[in-house]
Amino acid sequence: MLSWISVSNSGLSPASQEEARRRRRWVAMSSTDTNPLKGDDMLSSHADGRGGKKDGQPRSPSSSQLAYGILDIPPWHLCIFLGIQHFLTALGGLVAVPLILAKDLCLQHDPLTQSYLISTIFFVSGICTLLQVFLGIRLPILQGGTFSFLAPSLAMLSLPSWKCPEWTFNATQVDADSPEFTEEWQKRLRELQGAVMVASCVQILVGFSGLLGILMRFIGPLTIAPTISLVALPLFDSAGNDAGSHWGIAAITIFLIVLFSQYLKNVALPVPVKGQVKKCHSSKFYLFQVFPVLLALCISWLICFVLTVTNTLPSAPTAYGYGARTDIKGNVLSQAPWFRIPYPGQWGLPTVSLAGVFGIIAGVISSMVESVGDYYACARLVGAPAPPQHAINRGIGIEGLGCLLAGIWGTGNGTTSYSENVGALGITRVGSRMVIVAAGCVLLLMGVFGKIGAAFATIPPPVIGGMFMVMFGVIVAVGISNLQYVDMNSSRNLFVFGFSIYCGLVIPNWVNKNPEKLQTGILQLDQVIQVLLTTGMFVGGFMGFLLDNTIPGSQEERGLLIWNQLQEESEETVRSLEVYRLPFGIGTKFCTSSCVRYLPFWPRLEHGGKGEEGVTQLTLCPRVVTGEPPKYGTETRM
Repeated sequence: MLSWISVSNSGLSPASQEEARRRRRWVAMSSTDTNPLKGDDMLSSHADGRGGKKDGQPRSPSSSQLAYGILDIPPWHLCIFLGIQHFLTALGGLVAVPLILAKDLCLQHDPLTQSYLISTIFFVSGICTLLQVFLGIRLPILQGGTFSFLAPSLAMLSLPSWKCPEWTFNATQVDADSPEFTEEWQKRLRELQGAVMVASCVQILVGFSGLLGILMRFIGPLTIAPTISLVALPLFDSAGNDAGSHWGIAAITIFLIVLFSQYLKNVALPVPVKGQVKKCHSSKFYLFQVFPVLLALCISWLICFVLTVTNTLPSAPTAYGYGARTDIKGNVLSQAPWFRIPYPGQWGLPTVSLAGVFGIIAGVISSMVESVGDYYACARLVGAPAPPQHAINRGIGIEGLGCLLAGIWGTGNGTTSYSENVGALGITRVGSRMVIVAAGCVLLLMGVFGKIGAAFATIPPPVIGGMFMVMFGVIVAVGISNLQYVDMNSSRNLFVFGFSIYCGLVIPNWVNKNPEKLQTGILQLDQVIQVLLTTGMFVGGFMGFLLDNTIPGSQEERGLLIWNQLQEESEETVRSLEVYRLPFGIGTKFCTSSCVRYLPFWPRLEHGGKGEEGVTQLTLCPRVVTGEPPKYGTETRM
């Protein structure tokens, strides 16, 4: 970076050269930053490029509080541990989806097949995570099974033609190896596969065609804020149920996460390192700032194990505290194979029914609304610019592709962005994209090595519940923080936000308790209505969108003035190009035809730069130094 500046200014006048020297000194002074590793050797200063700033560029002010920014590359061992931490954060949701479906798939007495479904969803989630990070939205967002598909899936499986036979509910009559039983659960799973595959094509079309990007022109802070907040607010029931199985263990987990992430975040521990100058010496490492969730989970898990071995926890399934035992799911660990690679079509050829497709499409709509909210929340937490329209289009399209792959592999579910992992970014302050790449690789390995994945599945529910209480609280706060762009002294805005939030809580609760009141006589329409109205984020986001765009209000009052400026800056700045452009030189060195630039999901290269270097040279240096438009256009193109 600095060497390029000195070369490109060699032909300037003496006054211009003095200005360039002043700029170089400013860039050099601004290149210092705080990292979790500190010391005198190359490891602590990140001079080897493993944990430092990309090409020496200073981070944006919003990312200066992060241990690692989105473009930073932590050391490989940190990436592995942080990737495991993200896997553990998503573990509860990943395992819950196939276990919830097991009963309606006639698999409640076949734990071995349940472990196969768990391994399959791990494997597909790893593939979708890597696709999203490299080709999709390009933010550090982990992909996994979606709860938006559960309601239509269970509704379809509850139809008279798909209800499980009575003999499958009796463990003594179930022979897991018999062809008759195998066909019973496989034909239901194939029906789910077909519905997910067809519905995913709708999401692919909406994303890559740019329809969602056009809709984003009318979505402002008063739509995004209730959508993000209602991602986590309705989950208080599930988090409370998990934590309530043993409030003592859940309280210990919460206490440890808060202790590590808030009170001990600035405490550095000496760790032994080996450098080129000094062979063996100590360096400071902010362990509690980087691994708060992983440390809290491991300690709480260990406490549960000790209490189980010593029989301190009750052994009766009906007794309070039984859920904290670590031997409840021991059968999964004993029956899971060591090595098994999930493959497409492993359950047979998928089948399609109209009722299933319409129901899953409703889940797709809810999933897209949730994902857009997750994109904005993730960008804020990792200090990245607001995602531009082409990136949102690409992210939704890749999520649709992920749902298609999930249907082909046969997870019985789709994929979406995981909100709890977005919350983990705010807790750990590690927003590196490579950490999520490592998490995707961990998911792939967990899907291949069945014993390892089954071992992680034995984490007690109160530990997961305590972790979710912290994570979901962060997500709600991130959603509300979008209101900083809005004039909250306006009664109009107070009404829009408050009413949207309340509708997102009241309407789903009423529909869940009174599903028979919404019967229209058309089964497919009933499924669509029930799924949409029981999804709080959809109800709240839709009410915010409708009211914000119909009730009169100025652009400044609605926050759209600053919001649109952020969107324009996101489209034009080099920071946005670095974060959201396609990898491996696609669009800058390859596929640079003028035709592809009109695609709704293709990055827009401003200022007419043809190559990657041309764009960087034209805009990066003036932006880093002064934030003013380039003064020496001819010289900076050299």
